[in-house]
Amino acid sequence: MDTQILTKPQEPWIGKRGRIGVIIPSTNTGVEYDCLRLVPQGVTWHFSRFWVEYTNLSSDDAFMDFVHAIRDTIPGALRDIMTAEVDYIMMGMSAETFWGGVDGNDEFVERLREQIGPDMGVTTGADSVRAAMKKFGSKDIAVVTPYQPIGDQQVMKFFTESGFNVKRLIGMKCDSATSIAHTPRGDVMDLVLNQLDGDDVDTIVQVGTNLSTLDLFPAIERMIGKPVLPINVTNMWHALRAIGVNDKFHGYGRLFEEF
Repeated sequence: MDTQILTKPQEPWIGKRGRIGVIIPSTNTGVEYDCLRLVPQGVTWHFSRFWVEYTNLSSDDAFMDFVHAIRDTIPGALRDIMTAEVDYIMMGMSAETFWGGVDGNDEFVERLREQIGPDMGVTTGADSVRAAMKKFGSKDIAVVTPYQPIGDQQVMKFFTESGFNVKRLIGMKCDSATSIAHTPRGDVMDLVLNQLDGDDVDTIVQVGTNLSTLDLFPAIERMIGKPVLPINVTNMWHALRAIGVNDKFHGYGRLFEEF
């Protein structure tokens, strides 16, 4: 007598509330550091790296070489992470998501959907920062980036097209993809407090995912009494809320405490 073995789909015991695939540059150390500081119960972060061949960012031309090169390597990382049966995709890089302004970000997401299909949710850095600022009702903003002027232009374009008044934008002109992570925290604090903040600004934003400010910006928020938003935090918040994880966390800034 033949024995028929019946099988049925099994719920995962790892990541029961959500498994988020995080796509990061091979040079990036900031995203993993920040994600692993904030792990809601039942949620798992799964990282996939795309190769960064051109790490030099010391000029506008070098920055463009970097952007063009990663367009060819991002699909491989996305292909790999999909085999982990993730529930959601978070793009743990920012420059490409701002490129071309609002339309450029939309086109970037459409290119991703050619691989992952129409139903998989996606968070981009540009989308997450915009969504966070809308929660706070932000209008007049100041922005810090690690980029060269050509990258800053794209960030300015996206935020302006999204309806925000960019009062000040300062690019720190980091000379390589890895040196971004080595930026002294004191330099970032000095820049935010003494160059970006002012009575004409209601929100301060930091882009560039390899610049981890999770340990710094919550304290600055308390000092100046206005939202100070790191892109890694807005990315995590946006992705978690998208999969229905609405847990509040203290110590990581007002975004996770209030929304």
